[in-house]
Amino acid sequence: MYRNYIFDFYGTLADIRTDEEKPCLWEKISEIYSAMGARYGAEELRRAFRRLERQERERIGGEDGENAEPDLTKVFAMLYHEKKVSCDAMQAKMTAITFRALSREYLRIYDGVEELLEKLRGQGKGVYLLSNAQTDFTRPEIEMLGLTPYFDGIFISSEQGCKKPSTVFFERLLKRFDLNPAESVMIGNDLSADIAGAGAVGMDSLYIHTDISPEEDVKLLSDDSFSGRILPTYRVMDGDFRKIKGLLLGG
Repeated sequence: MYRNYIFDFYGTLADIRTDEEKPCLWEKISEIYSAMGARYGAEELRRAFRRLERQERERIGGEDGENAEPDLTKVFAMLYHEKKVSCDAMQAKMTAITFRALSREYLRIYDGVEELLEKLRGQGKGVYLLSNAQTDFTRPEIEMLGLTPYFDGIFISSEQGCKKPSTVFFERLLKRFDLNPAESVMIGNDLSADIAGAGAVGMDSLYIHTDISPEEDVKLLSDDSFSGRILPTYRVMDGDFRKIKGLLLGG
């Protein structure tokens, strides 16, 4: 039916829970910074991180500030620099990876994901990832789950400075891999980011509702007034990823 299948990651292929506000996280990260000579208290570090994150988002925002996506690894480096401590690219990367590992409560792929990806690869389909995420959080997690080899291309929002539903983000993927939107389908769990974003560039879409989906999505899909907005071409409302195979491949 389609030549190209573009997937969201979190809430679509992978189930994840993180907690970036727990005090013990910032206590441990402050210990790491202090051990490297950049002395921070836990709460001081948390406030500085959020301030620099906001500043970076505003700096790169331009005309589409709402969909700007800063690279948080740069923020981790800036935290060292604010304390007059040097920080090279590897140190910043490892700080970001450590932060993510300490904030992550669990990560797993949904049942049926590998089966579908293998089926698509076996049929010679193009398989791509378009994720609102951080490079140094998400690329290691894709690798941890063993999914990297399935993709012909991986686009992460922090690498592009913008995120879904920005048409710029979608169009860069389409241009980079010379994809025809009429031959492509977006699979995701967020009506605004995934479905509306795909529709804005002329792509069909499949919406799957999971525990990570925005709470208002079900209401919007059942509301008659929603009919004037972009709707998914296909729907899986019970979170059963295995049903996607039947809808998109006919079996």
